[in-house]
Amino acid sequence: MPGRTETSPPLSGGRLRDIRLSRGLTQEGLAERAGLSLGVVKKVERGGSARLETYHALARALGVRTSALFDPSGPHATRRDDRDKLDLMPLRQAIAPPMSLSGRFVSGNTVEPEPDLRGLRRTAAALASSYYGDDYAALAGLLPALVRSARTAVDHFDGGPQRAEALRIRADVLQMAGRYLTQVRAYDLAHIALRDAVTDAVTAADRAAAASAVYLQGWTLIRQGRLDETEQLAVATADDIEPRISRATRVELGVWGRLLVRGSSAAARNNRPDAAREMLRLARTAGSALGAGTAAHPYGWGKFNWSTVALQAVENHVVGRRPDRVLGLSTRLAASTVTMTSNTWHRHRLDVAQAHAMLGQGRQATDVLAQIHDEAPEWLRHQQLAGSVFQEALRSSGRSLTRQQRELAAFFGVA
Repeated sequence: MPGRTETSPPLSGGRLRDIRLSRGLTQEGLAERAGLSLGVVKKVERGGSARLETYHALARALGVRTSALFDPSGPHATRRDDRDKLDLMPLRQAIAPPMSLSGRFVSGNTVEPEPDLRGLRRTAAALASSYYGDDYAALAGLLPALVRSARTAVDHFDGGPQRAEALRIRADVLQMAGRYLTQVRAYDLAHIALRDAVTDAVTAADRAAAASAVYLQGWTLIRQGRLDETEQLAVATADDIEPRISRATRVELGVWGRLLVRGSSAAARNNRPDAAREMLRLARTAGSALGAGTAAHPYGWGKFNWSTVALQAVENHVVGRRPDRVLGLSTRLAASTVTMTSNTWHRHRLDVAQAHAMLGQGRQATDVLAQIHDEAPEWLRHQQLAGSVFQEALRSSGRSLTRQQRELAAFFGVA
């Protein structure tokens, strides 16, 4: 469950206004029904941006899919993305090199040694650990060379098991790159990496790796607000790879369950709660089949077990603005013995902070955010939603800021 949607897909103020008027609602009436301020409704109708959670609240109040509000005409020319602040040139050159008239990629004058597939696999595994350790500096520094080396290995071997292994390695490396790029909001480059990862895995006849890359594509698409496509892609792929439960391997159960969880996430955000619940019901089948075990794929979808489904249910309750259920389920999860990756736990704690903020419990929300900051500051730095939750928490925390709140305000850049 690697993420939530924190960016703003283009939205047409005129489209929102037309739907509102067709429902016989004033701006004040829509704001009240959606649980938003009048200022937010006015801002969005003027063409201003907002979080996807805000769009979902509007869609829920109007009884339409969230995607029905999005503007298909294209992005705003003056809106810039955070990726402009990042030095991604080496990774961009490695993932999307130019192509010459011969149909071959032009990758500069770098001289690569004879490919060492075992060494490449060891390096890829070590770099996967860097992602889970929130060491984004290591990822940014080492991924370009690893992508180039994997490309060289594929080009070097003409066929046989060595070429198949080189393709599998490159697919895994590109999945890591796509996951990192999605985390830092370089979505177009992430999409290129993940599309190529699917191609490599399919060529190597590795359906599980291909499905894993599809799962990560879903994260990128959700971050872009492409909810219909995400759900369709996840459901279609899950149907294609649905295992026979009694004979399935852990990896087969894990990737199938992960795809269903991804589809549920998209459906919940797209104001399709019944579809979201049905996909989680199917995903629980995979979790139950694993029993107390855990499926893992370090390069793509990470880990999957029964708690993955439970955590997505919590997130769907956040999207549906049911904070009491969020806190109730979180208490039950905290009392369980299941182990999670640090990223998964911190994402869940961010849900808990948002639930407290929704209930006007600003101090409790701040305490949770402070705990996440102490444990994973680099991860938190890339979570735009965290800053929004903190601002919401401040509004219900009283007039004077505590030392803890002042430190978080400086971290999030909140005046």
